[in-house]
Order: sequence, then C-alpha cells, then structure tokens
Amino acid sequence: MVKVQKVYKIDIMHPTLFDLFFSFLKLGLTAFGGPAMVAYIRELAVQKKGWVDQRTFNEGVALAQIVPGPIAMHVAGFVGVKLRGIVGAITTYVAFALPAFLLMLFLSALYQKTSNLPQVISLFNGLKVIVVAIVANAFLSFTKSIVKSKVEFLIALASFILLLMGISPFLVLIFCFLFSQALFKDKPISLEILHTQSISLTGLLFLFFILFLGLILLYFFNPNLFQLSLMMVKINLFAFGGAYTALPLMLHEVVENMKLLDSKTFMDGIALGQVTPGPILITATFVGYLAYGLFGAILATIYVFAPSFVVYLLSTKIADRIRNNPIFLKGKRGILASFCALLLFACFKLGIAIDWNIIKLLFFVASLLVLYKGINILYVVVFGGILSFILFR
Repeated sequence: MVKVQKVYKIDIMHPTLFDLFFSFLKLGLTAFGGPAMVAYIRELAVQKKGWVDQRTFNEGVALAQIVPGPIAMHVAGFVGVKLRGIVGAITTYVAFALPAFLLMLFLSALYQKTSNLPQVISLFNGLKVIVVAIVANAFLSFTKSIVKSKVEFLIALASFILLLMGISPFLVLIFCFLFSQALFKDKPISLEILHTQSISLTGLLFLFFILFLGLILLYFFNPNLFQLSLMMVKINLFAFGGAYTALPLMLHEVVENMKLLDSKTFMDGIALGQVTPGPILITATFVGYLAYGLFGAILATIYVFAPSFVVYLLSTKIADRIRNNPIFLKGKRGILASFCALLLFACFKLGIAIDWNIIKLLFFVASLLVLYKGINILYVVVFGGILSFILFR
C-alpha cells in the first residue's frame, strides 16, 4: 500500500505551439542515435525549459518502452501532449520527425538518380562514429539519473545480458516489470498535482478516424498504396522495444512478401537510415519513394509512425489514472532501469558495425568528451561532419 505524505502543486509553463514546433525541429535536426535522443529531450524539456518535471518525464519514458514504435519520437509527443493536448502532441511529434523525413526523401531521390551513392555514404564514416559517441553519452547521462540503488543496477545488468543473448527487448521489459514487483519495496511518495493537459478522448478518436479513413480511400482509389500503407501499419504495431526490432519484419514484407525492392537495395536504405537523424524506421520513406514515388514516401512515413503514436497517446490517457498505483510505480522503476541497458546495448550494436582504427577511436573519444562536457550536440554533429569529410574521405 502506497503511503501519501504530502501534496504539492506544480505550475508547468505552457509554451506556444510555435515555440514547441521550432524547439523540437531543432532537436530533430540532430536526432542521431535513436533512443539516445531521450536524454536530450529530457535536457530540453526538463532542465532547460522546465516544461515538465522529472517524475512526469520518467513516466512518459516508461510508457514509451511499453508500447510499440520509436521511443524517442513517442517521448517528444508526450511532452507536447502534457503541454498543449493532442495538438501539442502532433506538433512536437511532426517537428521532431520532419528533418529525418526531408533528408531521407532527398537521399532517396539521389539514390534513384545516381549509382555513386555508396561513395557518398562513405563520407559518413566519421558521422557514424559520432552517433556511437552520442549514444554512449546518453547512456552515461541517463544512467546517472536513473540507477540509484543496487536493485536498479542489477535489473539493468540482467537486462543487458538478456539482450546480448538475443532475447526480445519486449520480453526483457516484461521480465523487468514482473520482477520489479518483488524486488522494490513500497516507499512513501509525494503526490504531485500537475497543471498539465490531459489527452482528449474525442480528439484521439478523431485522429484514429482520419488514419482509418485514409486507408479506406486508398483501398478504393489506389490498391498499391493501400497495400504499402497497410504493410507499414503492421510493421509499426510490431515494433516493440524500439524501431530496430521492426527491421526483420520490414525486410520480410518489403523484399520477400511484396517484392517492392531487392535485398541489396533494401540494405542500402537501412544504411541511409543509419546516417540520417531520427529512428531507423525512417527507412520506410526510402521504401515508399523507390516503390511509388513522392506519395509512396509520404504515406509510408505516416503509416509507419502514426498507429503506434495513437496507441501511445491512449496509454497517456490511462496513465493519468494509474500514475500513483503501486504496481505501476514499481514497474516503472524496473522499466527505466532496463532502458539504461537498452542504451548500452544500442551503443554496443552500433559500435561493432564500425570498422575501427586508431583514427576512428580517437575521433570517438574526442566526440564523447565534448558531448560529456555539455557542448551543444548540433555543433558536434556539424563540425564532426566537416572533420569526417577530411579524415575519412
């Protein structure tokens, strides 16, 4: 039974939609590293702007771990919904993803017109090293604020070992949630009455209706685009544990089932997804563009992100009612500890994909140090990109 000590009222700043859009657009320009960007969203929304408090933000991260879809994008939408309702959620979600979409669209068009793109990708060798440094720095920052007891450390360590063994991240989350019920003891907590926006169920139903209506219209007017969009819906709703878990299913659907691309072309799209900001699921833009042009790219992008976004918004509606439930509170601690393991595992997976040498190792150490010292990630990526062009040409 949770004991309630005291009730605090917290006034949360309510920025304009314009402020939210450009703040997250700027963040989206440097959204390299997938889940690692959660730490940078926290830095913006909690530490710099004071838009949400740490406890509320942590709940958003925990919920993003449970539902399918890209974790960082969900957390961006969570900040928006807490500040400006469903319109705010759409604003931050779209702004955060827009740079990745536009860049992938450009690279997809370039890929279609030239056979020299592999040489262009080679210029991003240094940028890949910076991506690993970004993930490593996010791991250090997030772990320092989350892992504060031996139990949380053991959960994080066990999660990492399970991930190394090839256990599904979704199963790892279930493991952490269940065992946290026995491992954590109830502690007195302070309830917070947060002056934030709650998601409108009517608005959520309207958003679902728009997406569903789009599929119906495509079914009657363009069966090919309907099949593409429906495929992306299935991929998105099975993307538990982050976007990387959806890649095998996307490979199966795109290459083997629908035969939209051959395996080589699909893997080229994955490579482009690695060097663009945003989640790896942005590869859907590449698939849609090469298969059906601009409209294919737009629809593939919408339907590979939107369904899980609706699910996530629904989860925030439920969370308003269970935020002080002892089962949820314990489970949240376990899930957040496992998120630290996920960051470390992502760093490991990205690291082993790089052909390391002494220059790249020094480049990584330098990038990690400047990030750890608090240098703006935008400056690190821009300057690092210029330097990598010189070093790794």
